[in-house]
Amino acid sequence: MDKIARIVNRAPVIRSAVTSLLMAIECKEGDELTIPLREGLLETPSRVAKAFATWFGGYDVDVPGLFKTFEDGAEGCDEMVIVRDIPVYSHCEHHMAPIIGRAVVGYVPGEKIVGLSKLSRVVDAFARRLQVQERLTNQIADAIAEHLQAKAVCVYVDAKHLCMESRGVKQVCGSSTITKAFRGATLP
Repeated sequence: MDKIARIVNRAPVIRSAVTSLLMAIECKEGDELTIPLREGLLETPSRVAKAFATWFGGYDVDVPGLFKTFEDGAEGCDEMVIVRDIPVYSHCEHHMAPIIGRAVVGYVPGEKIVGLSKLSRVVDAFARRLQVQERLTNQIADAIAEHLQAKAVCVYVDAKHLCMESRGVKQVCGSSTITKAFRGATLP
């Protein structure tokens, strides 16, 4: 099933679930959970279904297919190729709250190089899934190491977790979490 068909097929289920959530949130103590949605919320289930298609679209990405490689250009390259400030938009799998940050991805080419935009696409493919930052960082590093046969890989993710900042004690506003993953040779 292609990505569009999958999203279209799941939209009714998502709309129904969001409608139920909205009713539970909006109802007062003692109300039936079948109260009609107020006018401002009538389109919300459809909007959420569309947003989820974007936010969680990483499940539909063929990660190995992202690695269009070139054999010319890798000769004599023994330094790390780095792409920095790659946007990270993800959601915490524990609360479905946003994780927002930046990634830095570097690799030392083996026999081939990759189009630089593909490194950003790999980050985005794994970020657009329910995640924890530790897994996200390692998935990116493992995919690059596996599909490029790179001599070395380094991934650095610095992100804010809204599950920490917007709920609970809310004492970590402004802080961020850093995760790193290294694969391959140790560099001097």
